[in-house]
Amino acid sequence: MYLSRFLSIHALWVTVSSVMQPYPLVWGHYDVCKTQIYTEEGKVWDYMACQPESTDMTKYLKVKLDPPDITCGDPPESFCAMGNPYMCNNECDASTPELAHPPELMFDFEGRHPSTFWQSATWKEYPKPLQVNITLSWSKTIELTDNIVITFESGRPDQMILEKSLDYGRTWQPYQYYATDCLDAFHMDPKSVKDLSQHTVLEIICTEEYSTGYTTNSKIIHFEIKDRFAFFAGPRLRNMASLYGQLDTTKKLRDFFTVTDLRIRLLRPAVGEIFVDELHLARYFYAISDIKVRGRCKCNLHATVCVYDNSKLSCECEHNTTGPDCGKCKKNYQGRPWSPGSYLPIPKGTANTCIPSISSIGTNVCDNELLHCQNGGTCHNNARCLCPAAYTGILCEKPRCQEAGGCASGAGQRAPPRGCPALLLLPAPLGTARPRLF
Repeated sequence: MYLSRFLSIHALWVTVSSVMQPYPLVWGHYDVCKTQIYTEEGKVWDYMACQPESTDMTKYLKVKLDPPDITCGDPPESFCAMGNPYMCNNECDASTPELAHPPELMFDFEGRHPSTFWQSATWKEYPKPLQVNITLSWSKTIELTDNIVITFESGRPDQMILEKSLDYGRTWQPYQYYATDCLDAFHMDPKSVKDLSQHTVLEIICTEEYSTGYTTNSKIIHFEIKDRFAFFAGPRLRNMASLYGQLDTTKKLRDFFTVTDLRIRLLRPAVGEIFVDELHLARYFYAISDIKVRGRCKCNLHATVCVYDNSKLSCECEHNTTGPDCGKCKKNYQGRPWSPGSYLPIPKGTANTCIPSISSIGTNVCDNELLHCQNGGTCHNNARCLCPAAYTGILCEKPRCQEAGGCASGAGQRAPPRGCPALLLLPAPLGTARPRLF
C-alpha cells in the first residue's frame, strides 16, 4: 500500500515537473544514463542517451607557445601604452611578478575589470614577421557548445587564423580566417556567419569584422558556434530537437563542432595604417587578456560525468562501454558491435547499450537487472529466455527470419508484449512522463 501511494505521488510530481519545466523536453533528457521504472514484471532499468554538462573547458587545457620564447620580459623591454601608441615607457619584466605577462594569464579569473594578460615581445625585428602560434590542448575529444571568445588587450591582429585538430595535433584544419583585408591576406572574399545557411554552415570563411586596430571598445574576436546552431535550432535556440536530429544523422556536422586541440595563429599584429612605423616598433605586439572555450567531454552519449584526474579528462562510462570517450564495449559485453548513443528519438534518445557476449553469459543467462531478454522474451529461472515465435538467440536478439534466408521489410519487428522487460526500453512519446524511482 505504501509503495502504491509512493508511486502515485512520484508520478504526479513527474507530471507536474514536466508542465512546469517545458524546455528539457525540447532540449532533450540527456543528463541521466539510466533509471529504474516499475512494470508489471517489477523493477527494470530504463536506458537512455546521456552526455556531460557543458562547462568552461579552459580549466582543463594545456597551453603551448611557438616560438617558446616569444613572451615578453626576458630580457625586460619597454612597450607603448595601449591607449597612446606613442607613449612607450611601459615595461615587461618576467622576473618581476607585477610586470610579468606569462601565458597562464590568458585563462585566469579577472572579474569585471581585466587587468592581467599575456603579452608577446614587440616587433623589434621588423621586417621579419612577428608570428605566434598559441596551441590549446585537452588530450581528450571535446564538443564545443558556445562561441570561442578571444579578448585582446592589444589591438586585434591584422591577420589571424583559428585552427582545429581532431587527432591531438597531428593534423590541422582551418576553422576561420580573420583579416583587415581578406582578399589581400588569404585570397578570399570577406564573409560573415550571417552570410551562411544550413547548406553552407561548414564553409570555412574569412571575416573582416573582427580585425580593426587600436580601438578601445573593439577587443573581442568570436568564432560563432551559436549562430551556426541557430541555422537548425532557430534564432533563440528553442528548437534543439531539430539541431540534435541534424547532429545525429550528419557526421560532418558533428565533427565540425568536435576538437581535441585549438590553435590560434597570430600572423600580423594590429598596425592600423598602411605602413609600419619603423621608428616606434615597440607599439606593435600581441596581448590577450582572456580566452573562453565552453564545451563538454565527448562521451558518445554514454556518460554524464567527465572526471579530471592526473591532469587528464576521461568519461565515466555507462551502458557497459569503456575507453576515454566510451568508444568501445567492455570485456564480456561484445554481444553486438559497439555503437554511439543516439539523440533520437527526442527527448531521451537511444542508449545503444553494449550487451553481454554469448560466451560470457554462462549459467546466469538472464536476470532482472542487466541481462534482459529482448524483443518480448521472458526470463525462465535465470537459465534461458523464452522467445516469441518471431525471434531466436540466447537473448531473443535475432529475428528468426534471418536464419531462413532473409527478412522482408518489417518482418520480425513485432513490439514486445505489454509488461515484458527488454534490454532497451523505448522512450515515452514527446511530452509524456513516466514514473521513475531515483
